[in-house]
Amino acid sequence: MSLFIVNCELPAINIFPCLYLYWPEIYTIQTMTGKEFLNHIAHSKDDFLQVFFNILKKNRIPFCVIGGLAVNAYAEPVVSLDLDIVVVLEKLEFLISSLKRKKYIVKSFPNSINISSPKSDLRIQIQTDKRYLPFIRNAVSRKILGYDMQIARIEDLFQGKIWAAEDEKRRPSKRQKDLADILRLIEKKKSLRSLLPPNLKKLLFEAK
Repeated sequence: MSLFIVNCELPAINIFPCLYLYWPEIYTIQTMTGKEFLNHIAHSKDDFLQVFFNILKKNRIPFCVIGGLAVNAYAEPVVSLDLDIVVVLEKLEFLISSLKRKKYIVKSFPNSINISSPKSDLRIQIQTDKRYLPFIRNAVSRKILGYDMQIARIEDLFQGKIWAAEDEKRRPSKRQKDLADILRLIEKKKSLRSLLPPNLKKLLFEAK
């Protein structure tokens, strides 16, 4: 039995092979695959993530998933409508052009490029902070919610979450989620706790 917490505030519990969706007044049971579940809660009219991964695969673009979806490969799964990813810089311009040709919405920010679709609530954030680039070299293959992905190894993922949690420019709600992901990873690999900087160690384990 796996508990899925949906960050878009749709309460849900996933018990495969049956998915029990709890709504405020309606109780329904549907049989869904992981992909179908994610696309259902994202109100997707097409499989936005699969299209994105297909572009990466077809054009042999090295990449690495680094966000909450990657944490799901190591800890109890928590469904997110955000995919955080890093790709090799040499292919970034080509990737963005390919996405624009498919009519996806592309917005650039200081440390990221955000991709969205008018047909889905799912969001893709391409991280442009160069600190994450070495994660690609160490990435491992995993299947998450039915999608084949290259994800950061647990130590790299943990380091990325530390950077995100310490980034004062991020929204407080985002940083709280990063802290939660850090704890999820430590629960699965206790030795990661020793990698925490003193400020986060005090915040997570010593605060009264």
